[in-house]
Amino acid sequence: MTVLQVDDLLLYFKGVIALRDLRFEVQRGTIHAIIGPNGAGKTSVLNCISGVYRPQRGSIHFEDRDIVRLSPADRTRLGIARTFQNIALFKGMTVLDNLLIGRHSHQQTGILGGGIYYGFGEKEEIANRQVVEDIIDFLEIQHIRKKVVGTLAYGMQKRVELARALALQPKLLLLDEPMAGMNVEEKEDMARFILEINEERGTTIIMIEHDMGVVMDISQRMCVLNFGEKIAEGTPDEVRANPDVQAAYLGEETLAPVSEWHA
Repeated sequence: MTVLQVDDLLLYFKGVIALRDLRFEVQRGTIHAIIGPNGAGKTSVLNCISGVYRPQRGSIHFEDRDIVRLSPADRTRLGIARTFQNIALFKGMTVLDNLLIGRHSHQQTGILGGGIYYGFGEKEEIANRQVVEDIIDFLEIQHIRKKVVGTLAYGMQKRVELARALALQPKLLLLDEPMAGMNVEEKEDMARFILEINEERGTTIIMIEHDMGVVMDISQRMCVLNFGEKIAEGTPDEVRANPDVQAAYLGEETLAPVSEWHA
């Protein structure tokens, strides 16, 4: 079943095209990788899906609903969460507090009810904390739950950011280079967590990642971009054997120069 459908997407900035005629589908319960050389438009795709950018043309259907005109907050409430290429945590707050902030879209108690902390407000707070504690156990970060995020190593901050995204209990999880800056051991842990999120929680995942070994191992389907256009799509084996993909990564010029790409 298709959970996300991107159709005829066009995104440009002052005449420079970031995405052009982009089309792809993501099936529910899969890990779908988006790969390509630097500057290919990969993060722009996630920004369009999450609402950071609004494309000039095209549609993005999430669970059969066109979300192009929805705000990022509305998309979050529908079940779309993401991590960022550059960590976007509240570094002066604890790990626990960062995860509780991730529960904001599920909170129904107003300021008054939350301040009184009685009845429904109290029950909701307890329920939210239980969700957060389950995620802390799931991602094995019990030992840092009360530490200030800014004091943590980079690899551990990336895991906390993943935890905060999971606190939203998303149907679709967007991961922008979740393993960037990590050592081999940290990458192995992150790959294991991503697989468990997909398999045990049934979360659909769209992932951007430069480590091709990891991508080929854990994704079921891949979309390859170059200069904002899709040049290949298929299983990891199909993509690996595609001559256009090989040319893009080896530097052979197979597409028109960027200078010719104008709106």
